[in-house]
Amino acid sequence: MIPSLMIANRQTWFGSGSIQHLLPLLQSEPQATLLFTCRSFVSGAVYSDLADELTPLLIGREIVEHEASPQEIDRWVARWRGKVQRVVAIGGGSVLDAAKAFAALVEHPLPTIRYMEKVGDCKISGATLPVIAIPTTAGTGSEVTQNAVITDTQVTKVKASLRHNNFVPQVAILDPQLLNGAPNRVLAYCAIDAFTHLFEAYLSKTASSLSREMSLTGIRHFLNAWPTLQSSDEAREAIMQASYLGGLTLSMAGLGVIHGIAGEIGALRDYHHGQVCGRLLLPFLELLDESEHPQQRALMAELALRLFPEERDYPARYLFDFITRNAIAPFWQDALPLNGSELAIILEKSNSKNSWVTYSSAQRQSMIEGAFPIE
Repeated sequence: MIPSLMIANRQTWFGSGSIQHLLPLLQSEPQATLLFTCRSFVSGAVYSDLADELTPLLIGREIVEHEASPQEIDRWVARWRGKVQRVVAIGGGSVLDAAKAFAALVEHPLPTIRYMEKVGDCKISGATLPVIAIPTTAGTGSEVTQNAVITDTQVTKVKASLRHNNFVPQVAILDPQLLNGAPNRVLAYCAIDAFTHLFEAYLSKTASSLSREMSLTGIRHFLNAWPTLQSSDEAREAIMQASYLGGLTLSMAGLGVIHGIAGEIGALRDYHHGQVCGRLLLPFLELLDESEHPQQRALMAELALRLFPEERDYPARYLFDFITRNAIAPFWQDALPLNGSELAIILEKSNSKNSWVTYSSAQRQSMIEGAFPIE
């Protein structure tokens, strides 16, 4: 039996209206607190209701516009080093990752890029400020992961993480009401990212019985939520649970070829990460349908038996049909091109780490060409 390590928040609040716990948390232990957030949140009704009481508890705020670059994090660190004791992050995955990276690097002496996986030359320590993470999307699971994703599209052209067990936010507040008002495409992109986390973690060769059970629970939540994300409070609650479980299971079991490719695309093109993963998922399911690998076939049979037994003969085909037939936004139809030189870079750098199958360059190219037009 493969051993399993699960690292989670010290406190996790879940449920509609749970953001109301933020103010008492800050008031119970007054500290110099910096807010990382996004424009959509600060222009919305929830922030408007909180602002009068929240603002006096903060020393400032930073607005995150997109996936943070090493250069942006270095500027935030220079601005706030020695002034901050705690970080609150309210927003999507990019906001949470930026806040987690800042909280760690404000406690480290060197520039961000020196500590990044893939390109850094220094080992990061576990020193970090405490983080309270409040997601306003349901996809990345960043509120419960050990890593902070950083994207450098200018210098190194790499998308990589800072990673340490201490970087899991101390507190997570999961309020499904914060998904209200999100465009259908954002809900769909984030939800399919959550599914991909759960699915790849389930299929991982490093998964344990515990992580697989958690993945199956999360996939069940996804299947229940996916058709009615735009109209159902129950669906949004279910997808927020799926996202959280995806964060836990990807940390426990790792991800596979979809994210191995998606990370390299994200370093070259400013496409929504969830949409990239969703588009790669579809040709991956076609590969999986044809797979003769015994462990993959056994895992897919078990997944079907547990979640949709009437479709147990062709589980990958069923998932392909279910996802495309019930999508509230057709994430696979937008024109998102790649060029030939980008394709070559992606094939050179991508991998199928944690997968039972080591996917060849030809198989990965088939997935990419099935998901993106090549110019």
